[in-house]
Amino acid sequence: MLNLVLFGPPGAGKGTQSQKLIDHYQLMHISTGDIFRAHIKLQTELGKKVSQLIADGQLVPDAVTIAMLEEEVKQNPQAKGFIFDGFPRTVPQAEALDAFLAGINEKITAVIALDVTQEELTRRIAERHKVTNRPDDDAEKLKKRIEEYFTKTVQVLPYYEAQGKLDKINGIGNIDTIFADLCKVVDRFEV
Repeated sequence: MLNLVLFGPPGAGKGTQSQKLIDHYQLMHISTGDIFRAHIKLQTELGKKVSQLIADGQLVPDAVTIAMLEEEVKQNPQAKGFIFDGFPRTVPQAEALDAFLAGINEKITAVIALDVTQEELTRRIAERHKVTNRPDDDAEKLKKRIEEYFTKTVQVLPYYEAQGKLDKINGIGNIDTIFADLCKVVDRFEV
């Protein structure tokens, strides 16, 4: 099974590139952001809790995120593999993901980080906010999310680098060029 973690700050292009990878490799996409937004839209109890946390620019607690992620994986036993988008965001989440996957005789195949400058991120998200009006793209919330990524979330990369699973890709430029670079990494592992 091909299990990828697509890594990068808000606005790096994870969603765009994930869709291209899904189509190309027939993988299941697990985006914690999408899962959270679905719960928020359905106004589930979890959705209400997540909505408030996101509105405050905070991360959802690990236990909640991990339980939702495990449920998504277990609901798709026929999958050729998964793309984990927006997860893990902390080393404890990475360790929990590894432990969960080991429990079903799987592992993370590769972690691919999209490198994008803060200036480019701000520009992209401002454009996205105009089109989608996502509440988490509001300028003040965005600033918190980007700071959270560069001060906390980026700390996950050395965890995977120590396992020899980390590849970095330039996330600025033509979407298809970035995708081709991603495929070069994935093709090394495809089963």
